[in-house]
Amino acid sequence: MSPLRFRPHRSAFGPAVVSVLAACVLLVVGCSSGPPTSDLSALYNRSAQYHGVERNPVILIPGIIGSKLRHAPSDTTVWGAFTGEYADPQTPSGARLTALPMREGAPLSALRDSVRPDGALEDVNVRVLGLPVSLDAYIGILRSLGIGGYRDEDGALQDVDYGPDHFTCFQFDYDWRRDNVENARRLHRFIQRKRAYVQREYEERFGVEDYDVTFDLVAHSMGGLVARYYLRYGTTGLPEDGSPPEITWAGAEYVDRAVLVGTPSAGSAHALEQLVHGRDFGRFAPEYAPALLGTMPSLYQLLPRGRHGALRAAADTSVVVDSIYSASFWRRMEWGLADPDQADMLRTLLPSVDDRAARRRIAHDHLRKSLSRARRFTAALDTPAARPDSLALMLMAGDATPTLARMTVDRTTGALAPLDDAPGDGTVLRSSALMDERVGGRWAPTLRSPVDWSHATFLFESHVEMTADPAFTDNLLYYLLVHPR
Repeated sequence: MSPLRFRPHRSAFGPAVVSVLAACVLLVVGCSSGPPTSDLSALYNRSAQYHGVERNPVILIPGIIGSKLRHAPSDTTVWGAFTGEYADPQTPSGARLTALPMREGAPLSALRDSVRPDGALEDVNVRVLGLPVSLDAYIGILRSLGIGGYRDEDGALQDVDYGPDHFTCFQFDYDWRRDNVENARRLHRFIQRKRAYVQREYEERFGVEDYDVTFDLVAHSMGGLVARYYLRYGTTGLPEDGSPPEITWAGAEYVDRAVLVGTPSAGSAHALEQLVHGRDFGRFAPEYAPALLGTMPSLYQLLPRGRHGALRAAADTSVVVDSIYSASFWRRMEWGLADPDQADMLRTLLPSVDDRAARRRIAHDHLRKSLSRARRFTAALDTPAARPDSLALMLMAGDATPTLARMTVDRTTGALAPLDDAPGDGTVLRSSALMDERVGGRWAPTLRSPVDWSHATFLFESHVEMTADPAFTDNLLYYLLVHPR
């Protein structure tokens, strides 16, 4: 799950505090002018203000926790704010709103609730000692693309002017708790609606009828997995018999370029850690219990590959434990939904089930379905395939931050512990972003990956902060606005 960073609202501090901060800023500026940055307005204003049919519309696909979630009947924020009326996962009602339903024998696709996506997440609101504070999320990437109200109103990108006619950038919001194949299908419906809208605009603005509109995708983190599945398979689901779907590149019919940013193509050890231990967002935000997170199929689809040696035996770290997708192994290790210490949370999530053994049976069934689905989903993405000539696939990833690479498990007690780090962005390894199959296998002088990358750019920032890096903005705008097609 993506890290977020704190930033204060302008209204949170009085004049005295502002004066002190201003003095500190002047002192820092006097000591160092900082690294040089590009003059983005000089580089991109003219290109940004061109809105002809030759310029593809852009769709932003955020990552996990990157879309707001709202419970429609009660108008309660499920994700996107920790102030006011929100679903506090440490209360029974909040936990039930945040978790997905569980029902024995029902397919994951049938487990529906009344929570709906409610826009891409620009920031997360919390309160600290009564003062409003925001956690930066996607405001950098929204500004980079000139989307909505974040079109260069403030911040480092204020000099980029998209002009008054800017109408071809869209945010795809989705329920990131759910299966990524479901969300790939939702992406297709979103693309069809926006395609029809852009065609109408082209006819009205430029007199061009039924233009063959194709999109550029910018996908962050898990959003890149949704995009990759859609490009390869379109709306085709995973066959019920467990066989791999046929790679048709049906989604690529509507996409010209896809830019994947910090996408964990080979998974992340943090997903395993959080499914086992839960997730604590820090002092000012609530903790999410393992059993609550364990209801979300998408989290299992972020697990690292066993063949890459991400999990090792605590007694002998040279031994690879290739059981990450095995439900029987999770039950034996008593992880996540199979953890006896999660009995109280299961009683909260299943209030109509009186029998403890029945609740455990439902939880184990959900664990089995989610792991099985994740194994099949990742296998579909890991199958090597050459992309069609019409599709460009670009990667932007971090490789300057030590990132959790491997963990150990005590196969007697189930205790899970970090083992070592490797280069990445603090959440996703560089090798995972590249889907580098040399990891855990035979070394080769050049990359071996089932993903046929067109190009890769590496940044020296963390998982979310890279989207506010001027180098990210410069490269992204060049690729979308200037680079020949």
